[in-house]
Amino acid sequence: MIEFKLPSLGADMDKGKLLEWKVKPGEAVKRGQVVAVVDTAKAAVEVEIWQDGTVFELLLQPGETVPVGTAMATLLQPGETPEQAALQKREAPAARPAPKPAPATATVAAPAVAAPSVAPLAQRRPVSPAARRHASELNVDIDKVTGTGPHGAVTIEDVEKAAARAAPAPADRYAEMRKAIAAAMSRSKREIPHYYLSETIPMQRAVEWLARENEKRPVMERILMGALQLKAVALALAKVPELNGFWMDGKFQAATGVHIGVAISIRQGGLIAPAIHDADKKSLIELMRALSDLVSRARAGSLRSSEMSDPTITVTNLGDQGVEAVFGVIYPPQVALVGFGRLETRPWAENGALLAVPLVTASLSGDHRASDGIRGARFLAALHERLQHPEEL
Repeated sequence: MIEFKLPSLGADMDKGKLLEWKVKPGEAVKRGQVVAVVDTAKAAVEVEIWQDGTVFELLLQPGETVPVGTAMATLLQPGETPEQAALQKREAPAARPAPKPAPATATVAAPAVAAPSVAPLAQRRPVSPAARRHASELNVDIDKVTGTGPHGAVTIEDVEKAAARAAPAPADRYAEMRKAIAAAMSRSKREIPHYYLSETIPMQRAVEWLARENEKRPVMERILMGALQLKAVALALAKVPELNGFWMDGKFQAATGVHIGVAISIRQGGLIAPAIHDADKKSLIELMRALSDLVSRARAGSLRSSEMSDPTITVTNLGDQGVEAVFGVIYPPQVALVGFGRLETRPWAENGALLAVPLVTASLSGDHRASDGIRGARFLAALHERLQHPEEL
């Protein structure tokens, strides 16, 4: 029997609220399948399963808030029967502290066994099937809803009012999000010895190449400069793999793939940085589609757990906000963050001539435990070189 636990969906998450189960007991599940929706301080996230198996038992009910690492469900392993799992559960030692022995002078009476309490039929409140189903959809405990229908019956309107009362106000949700971000960023600045580097990169070739490429494409398939920058970052990391991974258990652990977290401003306020997986292996058009899809789903509150937990490095771009340069705070346990400022035409000396050239300031925030300024400088040099040859991206 396998326990499925609430995963950490980012450094700023310590608990989550189960909103919905996408599976039921007895259902076979496959690795990567979405099995639940969990609300974090930032978004509602679709949680994936990472083992094949069959759902044996759902341990949480929608509406419950639990810490990261709490068992949410159990799965039968391939070949395991429900009877075997039930036997294993019965034989497992109870995870409760042993009762304290009674003082020697005390007299302990045998506990009385109470018969199950069943409310008389006359006391039960009528609930229509439609209201009960709607309560399930809205994660409302039907037993706690006050009925206003005939004879105290619970109506659909009663359920909707209860759901509205339980929903956090936008201001409360924003406050919770800022609290989560504050905790993560405080931890980052407290634990990570940051170093910062920047490089001014001429973008004339990239701008001209992108304009030619987009002339060939329909409007809906045009590539933005942001996608070009993401691909350049992904490929430059091959030169300096020390920037792509995690600081965990007192040492650097290299990532097995390049999963770039993209900092996205969401409508209710705050930032979220879900991952584009295998960014180095995607074509520019694939990367552009992935970026558009990720931004759309992040702002709609429809992300997957792997997108929240997998980023190996983060890229933030504040150029559209008019910022010349950005020096970001690393998202632990990542060890680097790359920033891009605005693309701006400025004077630039090239081959003895003074030209007006589109320039961008690229920055690197690095974790000094995992790399140093020399390695960071090599990365920015590789990024600079990649952006001079956009046709190779």
